[in-house]
Amino acid sequence: MHLSEKVKEIAESQTIAMARKSRELKAQGIDIISLSLGEPDFPTPDIIKKAAKDAIDSNFSYYTHVSGYLELREAICKKFKRDNNLEYTPEEIVVSTGAKQSIANAVLCIINPGDEVIVPAPYWVSYLEILKLAGGVPKIINATIDADFKITPQQLEAAITPKRA
Repeated sequence: MHLSEKVKEIAESQTIAMARKSRELKAQGIDIISLSLGEPDFPTPDIIKKAAKDAIDSNFSYYTHVSGYLELREAICKKFKRDNNLEYTPEEIVVSTGAKQSIANAVLCIINPGDEVIVPAPYWVSYLEILKLAGGVPKIINATIDADFKITPQQLEAAITPKRA
């Protein structure tokens, strides 16, 4: 199979590697709490399974608008208002397959090859590979435990150059 040079340069997802390792250790009988994949550690609730089956039986299975079904985005707005007292419109909501996909889409839309991108550390393990795919050049700013793992305004200002996004 032919793969692009960009894809060949990307390392295996560290999240997937951690999940594989935790499954291997569990298979050996070792008690493991996996903090790798962002998936629930419990079965899908019956009410959700039933809703999914009902949707399929009702032929509610066509491609959505790029930002997701309007009804779902409206429900998310209501949830944010009810639970968090946050006001959003459906136009401000995007439903995706997950954070990694949304972040990758955003990075691929705004980063050009050679752009330097400031990345506060510690960072999510996928950030650097997503940047690499876009042709970006990560510039790491280390946050410390003393600063509650937050970079300071001075660190950020010192890191900004015309080449950095």
